[in-house]
Amino acid sequence: MNGQPTADVVDRIKDIPLYRASIERGHFPVLEKSEIARGFPDNWMTPGLAEALAAGEAEFVLSTGTNHARMQLIRPPYFLLKSYYRLWSEHPDIADTWAEGCKRVSLTTVLATEHVARVNARKRGGEPEAQPALSERWLDERTCYLNLRLDPDHWQRADVARMLAEIREAARAHPRGRYHLDCSSSHLAHLVRKARAWGLWADFPRPASIVHAYEYTPVNVARYLREHFDCPIVDLFGSTELGYLYYSDRSGRYRPYLDGMSVELLPVAPGSGIHALIVTSVRNPWMPLVRYRSGDCVRTLDGSADPGRIARFCGREKELLDTPDGPVAQGDLDEVVGAVTPRTFLHRLDVTGPGEQAVLRCTTFDGAPLTAAEADATAREAGRLIGRPCRVEHHEHLPIGASGKYAWLAATPTPAPAAGDSHGDAR
Repeated sequence: MNGQPTADVVDRIKDIPLYRASIERGHFPVLEKSEIARGFPDNWMTPGLAEALAAGEAEFVLSTGTNHARMQLIRPPYFLLKSYYRLWSEHPDIADTWAEGCKRVSLTTVLATEHVARVNARKRGGEPEAQPALSERWLDERTCYLNLRLDPDHWQRADVARMLAEIREAARAHPRGRYHLDCSSSHLAHLVRKARAWGLWADFPRPASIVHAYEYTPVNVARYLREHFDCPIVDLFGSTELGYLYYSDRSGRYRPYLDGMSVELLPVAPGSGIHALIVTSVRNPWMPLVRYRSGDCVRTLDGSADPGRIARFCGREKELLDTPDGPVAQGDLDEVVGAVTPRTFLHRLDVTGPGEQAVLRCTTFDGAPLTAAEADATAREAGRLIGRPCRVEHHEHLPIGASGKYAWLAATPTPAPAAGDSHGDAR
């Protein structure tokens, strides 16, 4: 039966209360986040898990809450970090920087930095400083975190100078000054822009490899980073609860990384080329997920539901915009915007009601408004995509969300119901 778990997966989950009814029925519906939370943690508790929790081999954590309500999880300590490290060590384009012992410098949300500082403070029996020193921002001997502000557009010259100095310190640990740069792509683009604007670009040590892994990377941001860094730039796709599932090569082609996993794709609406990502994973032994709706959307090379033909990850299922021609995802609008001009940096679509004019609010890499021709073409192509009139509005600044990530859609979207069987609960 399409999408149903294999016998060995069923054997791995047979003692977990959450799955007992499905095992008895011989059919597993799509697993929604609400079902994971219902009755937590008793719905996951087995004698083996209880022993692991008591021994410190399993721990309770919260998902980031970036794209949905924060979800309680159970996993081995450093589950996501070990997934990252293993992928880094095996990736054909960047494994050399792992093997050489390059330090990993991470430029991502301030929430990640605060988490590391909080963990280190707890180890010493204290509270984290409001502005933790670099020594308090090392996750382990390999990885440190740079960002101390929510909105990277608010970085001052002193912030940029500090971060570049900390990068140089990490690079000095390598005999040839090599290091690995891990980032949210938009944060790195902000750092590049500000370093150039303030005459600090020459002080920016060039990384030996780059991974962006925390959010959707817009077409123009990816292009901008390739223009400024002459090293492999790799995109990783994954989540707190699953680890990493796919990676790109340096040319942008995605490859599966599905050890202990399988993937199926379900159209988000009848006839749509956008598919919801459904994952079965036993990689986390304490919380194996069977037919789990990750909430992510993909497009394939040919529009089919073949997971081996995924061309790109195009946003979140709950952020789809309903249009007369079917659902539109973040990646769809981004491709339209990026095809008109490479100058557009951040953009957010404001949609106030059916049939009303939409406003596409944009910033640019150089800070200057789009030309009249660029703005008209962007408005025309975006309007054609979403099925309503659209105008472009230049902004010097678009605020970042509380999670430290950017929203592409300001309206409350109304996604079409997902095709296929499910528990039917709201995510």
